[in-house]
Amino acid sequence: MVHKAVIHAHNEKDIHILTNRDGVGNLEVNAFQRAFSVALQLSIREGFGIAVTEALWKGTPVVATDVGGIPLQVIDGVTGYIVNNIEEAASKVIKLLKRPWLAKMLGINGREHVRKNFLITRLLKDYLVIMDELISHREVHH
Repeated sequence: MVHKAVIHAHNEKDIHILTNRDGVGNLEVNAFQRAFSVALQLSIREGFGIAVTEALWKGTPVVATDVGGIPLQVIDGVTGYIVNNIEEAASKVIKLLKRPWLAKMLGINGREHVRKNFLITRLLKDYLVIMDELISHREVHH
């Protein structure tokens, strides 16, 4: 897949394809993600979509398709946009690039959405609530 993309982009001066074979690791990926104005996730099939979570956590709005776990993260018009095709995706990206204040607002919302719903601290809180309910229920019945 990468090989086909490299061949296709060979003569395009504005396209740069970087992979882990080129020394791109976690640090570099983090730097790229933090520099994004908008993140695209145009999957046709997806699991949870951790790349979406990473972008949102970094305050970057996401334009994505409505597959897998993406709609749990991308709330249309709140943390980014859900799109059905390439034309819609292009339109939403252009909108966000032309309105940086909107991109910033969606990015802030996205980071907060991840903080409230997908971090381990939220899971720990849920676990503690369940434990408290079990203990309280047990005390009532004894």
